[in-house]
Amino acid sequence: MSESSTGSPRAARRMEWGVRLHELPLVIGLVLLWMMLWQEVSLLSVVSGLVVAIVVMRLFYLPPVELAGRFNVWFAVQYLAYFIWHLGRASWEVAWLAVRPGPPPKTSIIAVKLNTRSDFIMTMVGLTNSLIPGSLVAEIDRFESTLYLHVLNTPTQRELTKMRHDVRTIERLLVCAVGSKEEMRALK
Repeated sequence: MSESSTGSPRAARRMEWGVRLHELPLVIGLVLLWMMLWQEVSLLSVVSGLVVAIVVMRLFYLPPVELAGRFNVWFAVQYLAYFIWHLGRASWEVAWLAVRPGPPPKTSIIAVKLNTRSDFIMTMVGLTNSLIPGSLVAEIDRFESTLYLHVLNTPTQRELTKMRHDVRTIERLLVCAVGSKEEMRALK
């Protein structure tokens, strides 16, 4: 048996520095970012960007994001409409809180337990809530599927309950749009 066979440690190390098929979008994105940073499109910037991308991917390894492989257009449109509506409404509310007379609004940090275990869905729920003015993700407990949100203007328990409901609505819409079949069954 030769040393170059697939079972040897040397071959395994050599394979580790190569680019796998599922990593191609990340490599292409990093190379494009590299060329934008240097404001130059040339063979040298492509090759150096490729080298930097591979080194960065190997030094700062992140586990691959597992996608369900399904996409529901109807729920994706509902999610976008929900997000745009709440983005506009919350922008007006926060603007009013900034200019209205009176004491500053009360804030709270709340925990919202999600149903999903998907890192992708949790991240999308957190990003969506952070983009809507008046709420910000303070922490994510990945193992417990819990988002901790800093929420603006929460003088009563009613506002806290409404915020938790809004977070779960975003989660439901995202699971229906891109979640796995198991996550869909868990919603019901």
